[in-house]
Amino acid sequence: MTTTLAAVDLGASSGRVMAAAVERHRDGDRIGLTEAARFPNRAVAAAGRLYWDVIGLWNGVLDGLRAASGAAAVAVDSWAVDYALLDAGGDLLGTPVCYRDARTRASRETVLAATGAEALFARTGVQHQPFNTIFQLAAERPETLDAAERMLLIPDLFSYWLSGAFACEASNASTTGLVDQATGTWSPELCDVAGVRGELLGQITETGTVLGGLTDAVAAETGLGGAVSVIATASHDTASAVAAVPYETENAAYISCGTWSLVGTERTGPVLGVEALQAGFTNERGADGTVRFLRNVAGLWLLQESMRAWRRSGLEVDLAELVKEAADETRLRSIVDPDAPVFAEPGDMPERIRAYCAETGQPVPQTPAAIAACVLDSLALAHRRAIDDLERLGGTEIDLVHIVGGGSNNELLCQLTADATGRPVLAGPDEATALGNALVAAQALGLIAPGPQARREAARASAAPRRHLPAGDSAPWRRAVARLDDFPG
Repeated sequence: MTTTLAAVDLGASSGRVMAAAVERHRDGDRIGLTEAARFPNRAVAAAGRLYWDVIGLWNGVLDGLRAASGAAAVAVDSWAVDYALLDAGGDLLGTPVCYRDARTRASRETVLAATGAEALFARTGVQHQPFNTIFQLAAERPETLDAAERMLLIPDLFSYWLSGAFACEASNASTTGLVDQATGTWSPELCDVAGVRGELLGQITETGTVLGGLTDAVAAETGLGGAVSVIATASHDTASAVAAVPYETENAAYISCGTWSLVGTERTGPVLGVEALQAGFTNERGADGTVRFLRNVAGLWLLQESMRAWRRSGLEVDLAELVKEAADETRLRSIVDPDAPVFAEPGDMPERIRAYCAETGQPVPQTPAAIAACVLDSLALAHRRAIDDLERLGGTEIDLVHIVGGGSNNELLCQLTADATGRPVLAGPDEATALGNALVAAQALGLIAPGPQARREAARASAAPRRHLPAGDSAPWRRAVARLDDFPG
């Protein structure tokens, strides 16, 4: 028996609608993914602000749903923290602002001064990233918040447009910095600090909730019909990706690698100590009420932004060829801290990388291949540092690393991560977010048995991970970590 679901996955650089065929077999359940549509996404600068083109994304979603004919359900995931404000009629009050906008520089410090950094982390478990929703809301004009009747995180906005139902799914809500870890509900005190009324947020919706059917307008526009269910999947894209990790061991770590590298483990409870805060870790909700204890690393953002800079200058670079050339470069010749603030915002990334290397007394990479080698070596080092800290803070020895998401297709990065960490790396599935989205939705509809074990078995049956074993001398990687520790943050 096969049932098709539509998994809508909205990322920071592109969106896609995947037709997910849920297949029931005597030897186990599996999901086959077919791309129904893919469309670009990018932040747009206008009048000093950086915005998301959510209407363009919505058009892409509708096109994808038209192509995913026969789908029995739709579920949406996206990046975290960003939101839309709606008026009493359910209309947008403005265009959602991108998390990379600089408006939170002052508001973050104001919130931390009011709450205390350690006390805020102890309450929410969320690292104090400048883009957190709590800091974004604190940066809003008071009159804008006064005019709003509802705040919806990005995937909840699309679920609302699909179904007409308001929701605030738990995995994405947990990233906002407004949820009390102990209760799993919004903190009234933190809402006050952010300047937002509690009723604006609505009740937190459990992962896997069926929100209802498509609105008549969407059913007619897509040809899917009103009987199609809209499901609040694990709507934070990382939560969906982790839901699709085909774990081989109980002590494995995951790296959900794309624009960001999210390096973590799944736990039954949060790690809330000062050490975790200082090490840059965060605690977010997983698909089964687990805690994803992880560190955000800047990921392939540096390479993606470098590619954009080269294209703006008229230099066309093929990514596959670039990675091949980077493999031939001298390893660890020049390294950077991917999380240094200088790399956080859009701009001329190759020039920033060159300036960083010059400032730290290293050889300055000149060619695209040398820049790419610097970025990939540095990202593998960042993976190593995060995994070493996971062991130290979580008290569990990590014996295997799963890399999932688009970054799992970068064979050089996967091998460098194995070399840097000294652990086997299993690469794939590459469409982990869409697969996890569909797995959670399938469980909500009773198409797959409930619980994490059944989902992991289905994930293993649906993916064919590639194994990378550590190779070469580990000493250069140890020395590179020591070098990096001496660099500016």
